[in-house]
Amino acid sequence: MSLTSRSLLVPLSAVALVLAACTSTPLPPEKPAQPPVQPQPQPPVQPAPPTPPTQPTPPAKLQMVPATFAALPGWDKDDLRAAWPAFTSSCTVLVKQSLWKESCTIARSVNGNDERAIRTFFETFLEPNQVIAPDGATDGLITGYYEPLLHGARKKGGPYQTPLYKVPDDMVTIDLASVYPELKGMRLRGKVVGKKVVPYATRADIESASFSGKELLWVDDPVESFFLQVQGSGRVQLSDTGETVRVAYADQNGHPYKSIGKYLVEKGELTLEQASAQGIKAWIAGHPTRMQELFNVNPSYVFFKEEKLPDPKVGPKGSLGVPLTPQRSVAIDATQLPQGAPVFLSTTQPNSDIPLQRLVMAQDTGGAIRGAIRVDYFFGFGTEAAENAGRMKQRGSIWVLLPKQVN
Repeated sequence: MSLTSRSLLVPLSAVALVLAACTSTPLPPEKPAQPPVQPQPQPPVQPAPPTPPTQPTPPAKLQMVPATFAALPGWDKDDLRAAWPAFTSSCTVLVKQSLWKESCTIARSVNGNDERAIRTFFETFLEPNQVIAPDGATDGLITGYYEPLLHGARKKGGPYQTPLYKVPDDMVTIDLASVYPELKGMRLRGKVVGKKVVPYATRADIESASFSGKELLWVDDPVESFFLQVQGSGRVQLSDTGETVRVAYADQNGHPYKSIGKYLVEKGELTLEQASAQGIKAWIAGHPTRMQELFNVNPSYVFFKEEKLPDPKVGPKGSLGVPLTPQRSVAIDATQLPQGAPVFLSTTQPNSDIPLQRLVMAQDTGGAIRGAIRVDYFFGFGTEAAENAGRMKQRGSIWVLLPKQVN
């Protein structure tokens, strides 16, 4: 499951440490006072060379090892026509980058109904690179997410007692890269109190406080509301107007995502195999008085905005800014992998050994998606998508396709 947050969240305390490491230099040690002495002539002494300040050790980096298409398991069996619309959608953004300009321009002339032509394009202009994690691992965790359907209303009443909130007016977002370029992609959320920026309210604070006037919509199920935040976007069927609208990620309160499934496993309430979305919901149904206690384990809180739903077949927009394509779009850690790029994924179907090997596009990010080989697979909309996403917790390997470099 994925929380589709749009930037890397940095706790205030962590930011202070990072900035200190980036900007501070060690002070010379203080020396005890000595009684005054008469100066004596001394031979000239050459000053010792200055000791360079200690630099923080850079974190270990992933590797991208060039491979061949023949080495990709299942590449020859994948129907690339299903991936082509997602790729051309990525190209509307990638074409603005010098690395991708030529490839994406050439792609415009490819017949999207001709599987052979599409395959020739990828094999001619792109090169697969296997992703190796900093610890040398070649596989990682593959999970799934989907677009849920909730039932709600524009006004509170009857069963519609759970609010979906808009972005609060008092929350501020600070782009740290504007001051420290080395912190590119990192943003700080909080609120101004006096002359200081302090952390914004946690989930527990928001749930217990009055955010009156900030409600976007009201829904009938607090459990589905929580899981909507985990997914990052969804649809709400409104009983009072008869319309169905899309609610999309607008912002997040700045606190890191914590898995309630992991919490239940650590507490011995569920086994690892039981900690699927379905298993967690069943646990809540059996422990209704502990529901809010469980939800408060995750301090992260997502705020939404309403979007029209002109075509129900079109998926929600991911962080790349283009609509997600069911079973051809994935969320990745954008601090590790290039957003928008084609990724060949080799894993297995949910709770199965049946291979799932296909070309997908890195078009989204997620608050819980951290690491080099960490992928959240978008299953789409509907009951089947929800079932598959809730049970998806497989191991898999990935190859990033990048334009060939001409020497």
